Order: sequence, then C-alpha cells, then structure tokens
Amino acid sequence: MQGRLIYLIGPSGAGKDSLLDAARAALAERGVRIARRVITRSPEAVGEAAHSVSAEQFERMEAGQAFALSWRANELAYGIPAEIDAWLAAGEHVLVNGSRGYLPAARQRYPNLLAVLLTVEQDVLRERLLTRGRETPEQIEARLARNELFSGELDDYIRLDNSASLASSVERLLQLIDEHRQCG
Repeated sequence: MQGRLIYLIGPSGAGKDSLLDAARAALAERGVRIARRVITRSPEAVGEAAHSVSAEQFERMEAGQAFALSWRANELAYGIPAEIDAWLAAGEHVLVNGSRGYLPAARQRYPNLLAVLLTVEQDVLRERLLTRGRETPEQIEARLARNELFSGELDDYIRLDNSASLASSVERLLQLIDEHRQCG
C-alpha cells in the first residue's frame, strides 16, 4: 500500500517547526516520517533543523534531481529530498513542511496528499515573528501581507489553529492524521 504525503503549510511564524518537534515521537509511533528540508539559509539561523546549503549547492542538487519537491519563497530556496518517494512507495506516511504557494504543484505530483494549513491569529503571528528576530520589521510586514493574500486563495485543505497551546495543536494534528490515514 502506498504511503500518504502530509503537506503542512502555513505562514512563517505559525509554529510549524514547534509543532513538528513536539509531535515527532507520536508521529514516529504512527509510522509517519518527517522529511528534513534543505534550505538556502545560514546554518546559524534560528529555526527549524533544516539542512542548510549555499544557493550554488542547492542549484546543483536541484539539477541532479536530489529533490522530490523544490520551490522559492521569501528570497530562499527550499527542497524536500527525493528519498520521500521511496518512503511513500514502501507504505510509509511522510510529513513535509511545505509552501502554500507550491501546494498546487505538490498536489499535481502527489494527488492524494493531505494538506494541513496551520493558522494563527495575525496579532499572535506578528508577535512571534518579532520575537524570533530573523526578519526586519519591513520583512515581517511583507510576511503578514502575504499571509492575508493566501488566506482566501487555498482550497482543499484542513485548517489547524495554532493560536492557543502547542499541546492542543499536537493533539489535533495527530487526530487529523489518524482520521485521514486510510483516505486517498
């Protein structure tokens, strides 16, 4: 039986990395692998445990078909390693930290993917972005504006609000995965 791709999306600062870290053990117990993204961000940057590479390295990897999925957003390049295809073929479910803008292309490649949109109230999002200190105030405002743009453009996804406690978000994510693991 083919595994299912679980495509987690949401604005930067919504808490995708925190959610994945908090749910990691419970996801593993359910046979769900979390794919580690490749990003052209400095390894010293605070945030997800991604594999950081230079823009040149990324280009070479992309040209060598090292990625199952790859996209550009927020002046960075992101890639999901091609090994996820072997995991899916072996019947494992795979959760990736994806991109809202790339969702249509991801869905074209993986038609039965489960899209989960992690949302957070705008004022909570602004505070999280300010607290993490990765972007300038102008970049934060651009991210908030982008979030507003995307809020009405997506379809066929499940919304998961992460404005409250992380524990409740983890519980709801696990419920969603359990409910949808046989679908598709």
